[in-house]
Amino acid sequence: MPGNQLKIFSGSANRPLAEEIASFLGVTLGEIEITRFSDGEIYPQIQENVRGADVFVIQPTCHPVDRNLVELLLMLDAFKRASASRITAVLPYYGYARQDRKDKPRVPISAKLVADLITTAGATRALFLDLHAPQIQGYFNIPVDHLFASPVLLDYFRAKSLPDLTIVSPDAGGVERARFFAKQMDSALAIVDKRRVDMDVSEVMHVIGEIEGRSALVIDDIVDTAGTLVKTARALKEQGAARVLAGCTHAVLSGPAIERIRGSCLEEVVVTNSVPLKSEAKGCDRLAVLSVASLLARGIRSIHEETSISQLFL
Repeated sequence: MPGNQLKIFSGSANRPLAEEIASFLGVTLGEIEITRFSDGEIYPQIQENVRGADVFVIQPTCHPVDRNLVELLLMLDAFKRASASRITAVLPYYGYARQDRKDKPRVPISAKLVADLITTAGATRALFLDLHAPQIQGYFNIPVDHLFASPVLLDYFRAKSLPDLTIVSPDAGGVERARFFAKQMDSALAIVDKRRVDMDVSEVMHVIGEIEGRSALVIDDIVDTAGTLVKTARALKEQGAARVLAGCTHAVLSGPAIERIRGSCLEEVVVTNSVPLKSEAKGCDRLAVLSVASLLARGIRSIHEETSISQLFL
């Protein structure tokens, strides 16, 4: 929307990332005050004129998920009522994405509900990074752009020149992501047959592919409790992997994740700043954090200028 002023606003979920994005775009973050009533209700107030502006609201719905989600919805509603010309919800991390289907009796499809809430609140467009399930794009009745962190991760691992590399998908659902990575790295591909036995609990059954004596790089979108990641690394070592590393976009790192990573055979876990790193994770020498600010900034610029964004869809 070249004739409309570009304005970038941030919620409280990951302001450092928003500031970095604004810096890449050569703009300052818009002024918005987010306060709370004594009972905990969130109260956002825009502190500048946005009438007719092309507004981008940056807010990953990470921990605390419900608070950050409601904050996003209220900000979107405020911009809608302030007559912004276009409102793009930028979610570097989409909470509730793992509840994308009805896989058990009497459960919600939460990813669809959140999509409806974002649209109803006032978003006229959405920009996401590494959705857990790509079909979530179809839950929206507004235009959606879906970026991938793979260019950032690829640059990092190419520079490491890992010998005899095998890219590993930790489950069947991540095969497409791992296959793309393997093609770009010109390496072998392996798949772990994982079966989930309970919420946040999985068991590694079999490793399919060439692993013995090779460098194994596990590629996934989310590292949450790190249970799956650590079990996958252990299984790869048992199959004779010389070294095991991991690359994950979203560092949720809840519960015992850091302790599990520290006590594992993982040489390094590379994540991005799509969500803020928890304080206990900052001292973990096995974690490396890459920035996705430049990638998201280029996506925002393409949307604002109404130019092709397809070159970022790697």
